[in-house]
Amino acid sequence: MRVQTQPRVGIGAVAELAERQHGVLARWQLGQLGFTRGKIGRGIEAGWLHRVHPGVYAVGHRKLSRKGRWMAAVLSSAHRQKAKGDDGATDPTCLGSVLSHRSAAALWGIRGYDVATVHITVSAKSRSSGSIRRHSGRLSADETTIVDGIPVTTVPRTILDTAATSSRGEVERMLREAEYHQLYDRISLRDLLDRYPGRRGSRAVCAALERGAESPGRVETPFEQRFLPFLDRHALPRPHFNAWLQAGGRRYRVDCLWPARRLIVELDGWEGHGTRAAFRADRERDRRLRVAGYSVARIAWSQLDDEAEAIAADLRALLAR
Repeated sequence: MRVQTQPRVGIGAVAELAERQHGVLARWQLGQLGFTRGKIGRGIEAGWLHRVHPGVYAVGHRKLSRKGRWMAAVLSSAHRQKAKGDDGATDPTCLGSVLSHRSAAALWGIRGYDVATVHITVSAKSRSSGSIRRHSGRLSADETTIVDGIPVTTVPRTILDTAATSSRGEVERMLREAEYHQLYDRISLRDLLDRYPGRRGSRAVCAALERGAESPGRVETPFEQRFLPFLDRHALPRPHFNAWLQAGGRRYRVDCLWPARRLIVELDGWEGHGTRAAFRADRERDRRLRVAGYSVARIAWSQLDDEAEAIAADLRALLAR
């Protein structure tokens, strides 16, 4: 009976590095830790190295976390640069391989996660392969950083890259999420717009920056996301979203606030207001807000379909007071 054993060279160092890199490492990193081609092959045969991409392995098991898949894609792209003869660098950042575009936005938490594709930006031209979509381009030092051990584009650069294939509404939502999470950087989006004039997606970014200045606040629910284009279609001014107010000795967060008109609109979805207790609490807070001098109107989801023109006319009248 054959006993499966692990190579004795650098096992502790391998485990430590794999832990820092979400369970994955590259062949060239194994080589730097003293593993020869033969020892790597025996590790694969023994079942403690599992191939994820060419030249990239998961250590101990095949199941990777989301961050593990991102890191594996970064290492795979760095491995390709190594194969082209760049032997001086010892980590993926120096090799010009970073998580970018939609994948970077997901890592930053400003956009949903795309399970099908991992987007990577590399310094030299490189073909996409499998689930990895590679973008080529030089990134300045102030356009990249490291988050939880993963080389990634900064939030402003991520938004600028993603804007090229996103709607203006999607760009605006990313900006609002970045603002909500206070994801600021030493270089701003406006700096990048000046650095890359005429870049694809620049118009969407400019429009989103202007909209964000007009109506600050995080747009959280699908109803709020739907309410924004409704206001635009009817040429109504945008409010502050999810704003905090003090009334009757209490602090309330309201869905939509036009501060100059002291108008509040609550967007009532059944999931948040469909119980008897919620119904009573809503009426209590409306009363307190009216006593504090605010007008309060409530809009249901179906009314944007069934009574769109009437709702728009009523809002216009309330805002004109």
